[in-house]
Amino acid sequence: MGMDDEIIKGLSSGEAAVRLKSGGYNQLPRQRRQSFWRIFWEVIKEPMLAILVLAGIVYFFLGAPEDALLLSVFIAFTVGITFYQQRKTERALEALRNLSSPRALVIRDGRRRRIAGREVVVGDVIILNEGDRVPADGLVLAATNLMADESFLTGEAAPVSKSVWDGKAKMEDDRPGGDNQPFIYSGALITRGHGLARAAAIGAATEIGKIGKSLDNIKDGQTVLSREVRSLAKIFGIIGLTLCVLAVGFYWFFRGRFLEGFLYGLTIGMSMLPEEFPVVMVVFLALGAWRISKRKVLTRNPAAIESLGAVEVLCTDKTGTLTINQMRLRSLASPDGIADLADYAGIPPLALSAAHKDILGYALLASQTDPFDPMEKEIKNAAQTFLFSQGRPAQKWQLVKEYPFSGNLLTMSYVWDTGAGDHYAVAAKGAPESIMELCRLSEDEKQKIETQMNILLARGLRLIAAAFCEIPKEKAEAEHQREFDFDFLGFLGFEDPLRPSAAAAVAECRKAGIRVCMITGDYPATACHVARRAGLENPDEFLTGNDLANLSAVELKEKISNVNVFARILPEQKMLLVDAFKESKRLIAMTGDGVNDAPALKAANVGIAMAERGTDVAREAADLVLLDDNFSSIVAGVRLGRAVFDNIKKAVAYIFAVHIPIAGMSFLPVAMGLPVMFFPAHIAFLELVIDPACTVAFEAEPEDKNVMRRPPRRLDKPLFGKRAAAKSFLQGMGVFAAVFLLFLFGVGAKMPEEYVRAMSFAAIVAGNLGLIVANLEPGRPWKVFTNGNKAFGLIFFGALAMLILVLYLPALERLFHFAPPAGEHLLLALAAGALGALLPEAVFRQIFRQAKK
Repeated sequence: MGMDDEIIKGLSSGEAAVRLKSGGYNQLPRQRRQSFWRIFWEVIKEPMLAILVLAGIVYFFLGAPEDALLLSVFIAFTVGITFYQQRKTERALEALRNLSSPRALVIRDGRRRRIAGREVVVGDVIILNEGDRVPADGLVLAATNLMADESFLTGEAAPVSKSVWDGKAKMEDDRPGGDNQPFIYSGALITRGHGLARAAAIGAATEIGKIGKSLDNIKDGQTVLSREVRSLAKIFGIIGLTLCVLAVGFYWFFRGRFLEGFLYGLTIGMSMLPEEFPVVMVVFLALGAWRISKRKVLTRNPAAIESLGAVEVLCTDKTGTLTINQMRLRSLASPDGIADLADYAGIPPLALSAAHKDILGYALLASQTDPFDPMEKEIKNAAQTFLFSQGRPAQKWQLVKEYPFSGNLLTMSYVWDTGAGDHYAVAAKGAPESIMELCRLSEDEKQKIETQMNILLARGLRLIAAAFCEIPKEKAEAEHQREFDFDFLGFLGFEDPLRPSAAAAVAECRKAGIRVCMITGDYPATACHVARRAGLENPDEFLTGNDLANLSAVELKEKISNVNVFARILPEQKMLLVDAFKESKRLIAMTGDGVNDAPALKAANVGIAMAERGTDVAREAADLVLLDDNFSSIVAGVRLGRAVFDNIKKAVAYIFAVHIPIAGMSFLPVAMGLPVMFFPAHIAFLELVIDPACTVAFEAEPEDKNVMRRPPRRLDKPLFGKRAAAKSFLQGMGVFAAVFLLFLFGVGAKMPEEYVRAMSFAAIVAGNLGLIVANLEPGRPWKVFTNGNKAFGLIFFGALAMLILVLYLPALERLFHFAPPAGEHLLLALAAGALGALLPEAVFRQIFRQAKK
């Protein structure tokens, strides 16, 4: 069977059915789903969740089923989040499947048939028309002005031309995105012309399928903060368990009642179990996701909010991220000069020179009447603006013939009957090199035009050249446009404009100590031009994809320390760059919108996708999605991320400090054979203050005014370092010392046990509130009452009101085993607790100032 016969007949229905059975459907393989119980076990065996389960059991045995139920709900919520994470990759692959399986028009049994894209098999002959989505990777068998938008794979906005396969070229030796290729790729959009292609790869074997495989292999990492909080939770859990065992032993030794000792040991364990740590992480990040959603940022992975605040390197794609991903006509260039169309905004069309009008007019005549191609649409729009709003320069002209792309000559010519004389007008446009070839220019003319061409390229413009000639009517039957003698008219310069807010957002990132890098598949000249306009550092230094291929890992690590522009980068090289930055111990964020960006988005510490122009694949692979595609929203996210981290740090310091007096007053009286200080009701009361304080009050704390004037935190600097631990320990010991001395004072004065307990409890509540104040506004405790944190006010005054009720309301007195203290003793207790919390803070700050001197 010859090629022509194969093109006409395609596969038979029987042969297609056999291939479908042997090769499978044209779709990406589904990820194997894990069972419910497997995922549940993976979650429960985590130490932090194990501590929560233990805390729920403790609450249950202590006769507080409501608290046990609350923790159970939280455990279920956490398991649900993990299920959500497990489904992320499945959804990304689902998006790839949807994109790669459109409807397809094929030739089967010699007839055209419309089938589901998933039923296309290798060897199918596919009919391609404007507006079609390509269902499989294939070889172009016939093409007339065939152009395709492959930006979902390459990231570049301009469609690329297609040529006919010569029977020798191999797909594996080429890449998407080049002009005059004989290959078509699954998911591409046909923007102009028509043609035939034979399917060569389907499903996972296509270029888009290979990206799907890489997504499946990338594992989500754990944030630095979550690791540190887990470590703190383990430490607290071990200390609590140790104190619990010791308390049981001491209680049994001094009182001889093992069962009561066991229950009291559980009380101490309850006071030390740090269930606040996971609660803080979930609440802060969940509320952070809600807050950032009001700034048009959707959070798919809440932990990314904390990571975003620590980002040191922001790798951004050029097309659709810094730019708007739409080619706009910027300049018209005749041999006599260059006209920047932005300078003619609002000026009457006559202000444009005749030579520049000719360029635009004949480029319009070399385009389709109702164009689908975005560049031809832009030419038509510009013509309506600058050529008297006429649409075409001459409405009465009739199209006689069209000469499409042929071979390596990337030009198209339209022959027009002007209705006057015995001549036809021929308008041509295409690649500058091909137009210059048609015009048969002298070396001097070529040199002059190429000099102008280089000036335009340095401005980051994509160029199309235009030409014109008149021919006798009898010559209109010429077989090839090469037979005409064209006059060179000039260039049309297209630009993908910078987003209006991009430069300001880049400047804000630089102030925040964030390095912005641009990774693009475009040419270096264009990339450097955009980098200069956007305000990137060192915009004229760049590395290309070829450079990356020839650099060792060590050399690449060294080079990326200074270079911020990466041009002509292939999709897999984006992953290489992300990995190189991560190897340099840099926290990296990656923005993007194309399918080609998805692996890098998922591999980065924070992946940020664009919603409006982005693909489903990119959005599903990312941690954050910019709903308005506004680059400046990233800055808002960074600001919020830094504020979230600051407040988590404050909350953790408070949790650490507040457990010291609670544990101390639970354990030490028992160890010394003194009256028992705490019962379950007392712990429950304190939790009513601690839980909302460490979540709502600290989460609602306003951001520091200098939050965007400092560098990102270092990854090797722990959340809770030695200084922070020493400060919290000093605060906690201050409260413990004040309460314990008050307790000894009451015992020494032979006060009733219930009276001493009431005084000591009032002191520890006051100390608790003092620790909230000291950690919310370090060094400026008075500010906490005036900075607008309404949640703190409710907790502070609500805790005092509840304290008065449990001390002086008879029913609650009996429940808490209290005797109401006299007014002077209550004031003494409150003052002792508050000073115990605030004085160590002042002492510590003074010591630190002296040490710095």
